[in-house]
This record gives sequence, C-alpha cells and structure tokens, in this order.
Amino acid sequence: MKREAAVEGRFYPDDPDELRETIASFICKPEVLLDAKAVVVPHAGYIYSGAVTGEVFSSVRLPRRIILLGPNHSGRGSSLALAPAGTWETPLGTAAIDAAMNRKLMAECPELEEDAAAHRYEHSLEVQIPFLQMLQPAFTFCAICIRQINFSILEELGHAMARVIGSLKEPVLLVASSDMTHYESKEDAARQDQFAIDRILAVDPAGLYRVVLDKDITMCGFAPAVAVLIACRDAGAASGHLIRYTNSGEASGDYERVVAYAGIAVV
Repeated sequence: MKREAAVEGRFYPDDPDELRETIASFICKPEVLLDAKAVVVPHAGYIYSGAVTGEVFSSVRLPRRIILLGPNHSGRGSSLALAPAGTWETPLGTAAIDAAMNRKLMAECPELEEDAAAHRYEHSLEVQIPFLQMLQPAFTFCAICIRQINFSILEELGHAMARVIGSLKEPVLLVASSDMTHYESKEDAARQDQFAIDRILAVDPAGLYRVVLDKDITMCGFAPAVAVLIACRDAGAASGHLIRYTNSGEASGDYERVVAYAGIAVV
C-alpha cells in the first residue's frame, strides 16, 4: 500500500527544498545525544510546533526502527489501527513500513488491526515523517492510530510493544504524538499541563491516565502516551526529561487561546 501525503502544503511545506530548510532550522546540535526509549512530540503545523519536534528528535539517538503512535482525529477506522505494509510519501521521498515488526505487534496484541482508513487523513503521525527522513534516512517504522481510551486495552498494547522490542536485536524508539492543552490561556494551559508532564517524567502511565481524565486536560494524544509509558516502564525506563515546552502564542501572538506543546524524552 502507498499512502500519499495528506497535509503537505498545510502543516508543512510541499516544496522539498523549502521543507529541508525548514526542518534544518529546527535541528539543534547537543553535545551528547540521549539514549531514549521513547519521546513525546507535538503534531501541529510546523510554524507552531516544529521547533519542539526538531529539538526533541535531534536530541536523541535515532535508531533505524521506530514505532509511531498518535490519536485518531478523523474518527475513521478501527480503534487500534496499524498502518498496513507499504510506503508513506512525503515531499522528501518514501518511508517504508516495517512489515516484520507489524507482524510481531499483531501477534502480541490481538486488538491491533491493519487498517489504512484510520491513517489516510490523519496528520499526527504524518508530520513526524519528514523529521525522521532528514535525521535518520534509513529508518523503517510502524504506525498506530489510536481511537481508544480503555486503560486495559492501552495497557495490553504497551506490554505487547515492550515484548516485541525486547525480542529484537536492534533498538526501537517509541514516539508518542500529542499536543497538550487546547484553547486556554497561556497561564492556564501551563498549569494544567504541568500535572500531565509530571506524570510523564515519573514514567507513571496510570497516573497520567488518571490526571488527564480527573482534571479534564485536553491532551489529545494522552492515550498513545499512556501506552508508550507502559512499554517504557516494562523496559526499565527510569525517568523522563522535559526538552521544551511552549505554546502557539509564540507564533501567533495570541496568548489567550493557545495550544501548548511539550517535547519529552524518556530514558
């Protein structure tokens, strides 16, 4: 299956040279790369959140195998939708689905279904691909689109991912795609988001799940983050590192109704 880009020219430039230049402007050069088990990155248009995504991906050692998890904004497809084998197109070329890892994931987690419909118009995973193409051109990936907040199912998925990763000789990076609080003031968003960020930094999936629901935090990708944290905890992750936190007001000038963005590495 070939998935064509759905949001090029809107969330990120559709001209290859402009896209390369844009991503290059977001890349940092840390003295030491983090050996991360997972990252949390945002998925807004690059003008708003690209700097956070770029700083996170260029701050960690990127392996050649990636599992991307993001929320389902369209409502299409199955509740745990795995992108079928094939390629995804961006202005920078093609990125290949890791068919072998797909098979392992489905064997370990029966709730997963290969489903192209959930991914066809979903931007939360697509916007990560050009960064990975720039920084780790040899990568292959699995993509999971989640329309599900049942904790036991997210827990099953997290444990399954940990088992799959543990069975492989090569490292695998988990990527949870999520924006943080939506359409509140800068101050209110930061106050709400700190509750969620604290639980991610503590590698506490159940705590993140509870605090998002109890405090009504509008973190759109909290379910992917919960599943990723469960896998990280199984793999012995000790802590998270907040790399950057910001909001859309930095680009728009409107600080009364922001969307907030956090970039986090879990090691």
